[in-house]
Amino acid sequence: MNYYHDEKMQKIFQALKQPKNLDDLQLSDSLVKGLILKIISSYGTVKTSTINELTGIHWDILEESLSQMEKSGFCAPVSGGFLFSSVEYTITRKGREKVRGIAEENPYIGIAPVPYEEYFQIMKIQIHHRYPLEIPPEVVQETFHQVVGVDYAKEALIESSIIGKGIFVYGPPGTGKTFIISTMPNLLPPLVIPKYIEFGGKIIQLYDPDFHKMCEEQPNDPRWVKIYAPFVLTGAELNLNKLETNYDPNKGVYETSPLIKANGGILLIDDLGRQRDDHELILNRLIVPMENKKDVVYVRGIPVILHTHFIPAFSTNLDISIMDEAHLRRAPLHIFLQNPKIEEVTEVFRRNLEDLQESFQPEVLTRFMKVYQSKKEGGEGLQPSFAHARDVAQICQSVRINKKKDTIDTEVLEAALDKHVLVVLQRMNIDIAQISHKTRSFRLKTDDLERTYDELTNYGAGLVCYENNSIITDVDESTSPVELANYLCGKNIKVESIDLIAESEKELRRTLLNW
Repeated sequence: MNYYHDEKMQKIFQALKQPKNLDDLQLSDSLVKGLILKIISSYGTVKTSTINELTGIHWDILEESLSQMEKSGFCAPVSGGFLFSSVEYTITRKGREKVRGIAEENPYIGIAPVPYEEYFQIMKIQIHHRYPLEIPPEVVQETFHQVVGVDYAKEALIESSIIGKGIFVYGPPGTGKTFIISTMPNLLPPLVIPKYIEFGGKIIQLYDPDFHKMCEEQPNDPRWVKIYAPFVLTGAELNLNKLETNYDPNKGVYETSPLIKANGGILLIDDLGRQRDDHELILNRLIVPMENKKDVVYVRGIPVILHTHFIPAFSTNLDISIMDEAHLRRAPLHIFLQNPKIEEVTEVFRRNLEDLQESFQPEVLTRFMKVYQSKKEGGEGLQPSFAHARDVAQICQSVRINKKKDTIDTEVLEAALDKHVLVVLQRMNIDIAQISHKTRSFRLKTDDLERTYDELTNYGAGLVCYENNSIITDVDESTSPVELANYLCGKNIKVESIDLIAESEKELRRTLLNW
């Protein structure tokens, strides 16, 4: 059985037949006729085939409704052939007066909505026993075919998807946090949602093409759409108001929040801690929808329950303490993405050049690796970053075109590196993401000075140097002695003591022009 169109999905498809009469459509006669009349008024003169396409209403219902509105003097046929689909209708003066009142009450024009009760039951069937999942190996392989390394992270994402539990991803900038979470929806089965639902005569929009990707096979009823598990990404722009369902007077619909749009998929709160509203208020707003898998929206003051059966994902390059225990319980799985290996970043750089269909000389990859190799090995000692690999590849293409060259060589790469602001800042030992923080200097006593020096350099410490039988290192204020000790312990390095010896403000140079 196809993972993306299993037996349950086939049964749902069989149930979602296009209604042929008003009783089966379960919408009021006034709502259906009002929708048709608003379309005729908007177009002036319109074919019935266009009305059918816009509303998704079956021909039998359209023919009966138009016939009744014609008898009532609201519209009139002006041309057409033998087939009803070729008939054109226009609006009358009486019809225009009728539309004014309807449009003031409900200006929505578009696909006919699905009644709320039908939406709720179909969603309930799909979500019931959704977890735990049995994800086929070929689905896992296809999901991660573009992800280089980080096997431990892939394993955590798979396990999060199997049980439907949230995940917290943290680590330095440029380690691929957002990218790897974006692959996660491919591990989940698809679902069917209505494009719009109707409650109390008001329209609520569920389908959003910005977040919902349509599957190839679609139900017989065009009011429903089969989508792949959604991936809803929100970042620093998120505020409390955007987590609510708000009425859009221009479209005449209630536009649902990310919580509802993410139903059946992944809701990623990216860059946690950088939102305009306090992140604790945002996390507190999420607790009930995460726990109950439902959220309440208000339509004309009446509470309406909508499904929010999403897997929450949080990512940040700040300290893990940004989430307290109550919030972490909703995202019990975690991934700490460390800075990638040089070989992994180089492989991503190569893949990006190939994706851009750029030819390059072999020595370009060798030179790119030198950027991140330690100074002891003759390199620059910059911190490897997946983001660098993507951006530098794109800048290389631009430089190559500008220099009118046929292939990317080391000259092109050097120019691209000089133009990448984050590379330049690293060369100046400036971390722009942490510029408002303080720097802490620690003295580490250990018997393995050389390995400690190398591992702290790989860790991303700002400055590492020897002092007798100790190592002096500068790190960001968010890095605690415990974190340093745990990191080195994981590298089988025994540390006798770690002492804080200094703390200072960071300063950013005002200009790079003289650098």
